[in-house]
Order: sequence, then C-alpha cells, then structure tokens
Amino acid sequence: MVETTILFLGEIVGKGGVYCVKSALKDLVSQYEVDFVIANGDGATGGFGIGKNHSVYLRKLGLDVITSGECIYYKKDMVPHIQKAPYILRAANYPPGNPGRGWKIYEKDGKSIAVISLLGQSGFQRVHLSNPFTFLPEITSRLSTCPVKILDFHAATTAEKNTMFFHADGLVSAVIGTHSKALTADERIMKKGTAVITDAGRTGSAQSVGGLLPDVEIRKFLTQIPERSQETWEGLEIQGVVLKIGGDGRALSIERLRRPCKTPEHADAEKTTGKEAHGD
Repeated sequence: MVETTILFLGEIVGKGGVYCVKSALKDLVSQYEVDFVIANGDGATGGFGIGKNHSVYLRKLGLDVITSGECIYYKKDMVPHIQKAPYILRAANYPPGNPGRGWKIYEKDGKSIAVISLLGQSGFQRVHLSNPFTFLPEITSRLSTCPVKILDFHAATTAEKNTMFFHADGLVSAVIGTHSKALTADERIMKKGTAVITDAGRTGSAQSVGGLLPDVEIRKFLTQIPERSQETWEGLEIQGVVLKIGGDGRALSIERLRRPCKTPEHADAEKTTGKEAHGD
C-alpha cells in the first residue's frame, strides 16, 4: 500500500511567519520525507489576508497548496490573482461564481491529493457563508476517484470544528482545524479513519496574540477603540501537523509539530508600519 506523507502548517501570520517557512520548511520536508505541503495563509500579509506577492513567494518556497479563510479577499490584488493561481484555495461555501476555487485534486510525483477548504458559520462578523456541513458530502462525491482528501476547516469555535470531525469521519482522510492560531493537543484518528485536530496552530510569533503585537491587542480590549494591529517577531515558531495517509485514504498517523525558528538580525528593521494590517 502506497503511503502519502503530508505536512500541514498552521496559519502563517505576517512577515515573521513567512520567514519561518523560508528558514525551516526545507529541513522539515527532508526530515519527515514529506510528499506534499499545505499551509493556511489567511494571515500572511500583515496578519489579515494574503496578497499576491506573498502568495507567489510562499509558492516558490515550496508550498504546494495555500488554503485560506474569511480574509481571502481582504487584499485587493488577490481577487484577480486567485483566478490564475490554482495552488490557492478559498472556502468552497462562498457564493457561486466567486473568484477562485474551493477544492482541487493536485498531482505530484505520481500521487494524487485532493484538498478542500471550508469556512465555519459561527463567530465571523464580516462573512456569512452557506452551511459547510451540507457542502462537504457533495464535494467529496465529486472527488471519489481520489482516496486522499484533506479538509481545512477554518472555524472560530471548537464546538463547530468537533462537530465537523464526526460529520466528516470516513468522507475525508483528515480534517485540520484552523483560524484560532493556537496549536491544540487533541490530535487523533476517528473510528472511520479520519485524522483530526482542533487547530494546527500558527507559523510566526509564538510570544504574541495570534501572531500580533500584544500591546496593541490588549489596548483594543481595554479601550474598545479601533486600532491597527501590528506584526511581531517574538519567539518565532513553525507549527502544524504531519499526516501519514494510506493508499485507501484512511489516516495512519497524525503528529503535532512545533519547531522554533531563529529570529533574523534584521527583524527590528522589518517590523510592520501597520499599513498592511487590517485590525478591527
């Protein structure tokens, strides 16, 4: 039975997160003998959304697929770019006709991997999409020729994520929760062979509020005054999971990953001015 090893990186946040991919991805791929790399990039540009330039650069660094979330259209240049970039996925439950695609079968080194992106319904103030639970069986039926299926479920609540785990068990090889940007310790394989984890964490600053400068985020809670979020480079880490999937599409293992990244000397000079952040 042919196995497929997949590395899924937690949400990339800011320039620090992009730097982690640059500095650590190659070694991780070699160490774990990874066949395919997926990363959530919903915060790659300033912590909110992903711009064209960052997506192209991350692709060159070795990401096979970049998934997203509620921020996919926050950067204006992504709207036309996503049409021409099949390696980027937006949530499949966005309105029909929206730019981009919500799932795709990718071929690499003789192996086929289907990747699906879905957005949850709870906790998002700006985006209200169709029910992801009704979308999933329809999507997986269209992907029946590809046993290996990975779902990025970008959702705000643990309840919705864990409900999806049971709903998706046996329909996909793995459900990876994203959005919370906090690596959880509940990785497991469900009864019908689907690997799950509530959140794959974040790639970027671990000593932060979701990859962002704590002082600003605290001040917003204290004052209720809108202020632009800022990136931070404190305690850089690359987080995520390593999956091993059997030829029948059932998960064989899921392993949490945390790898510290050395902060570069130029980090202070690279701190964001806030122009690309989209704080509420």
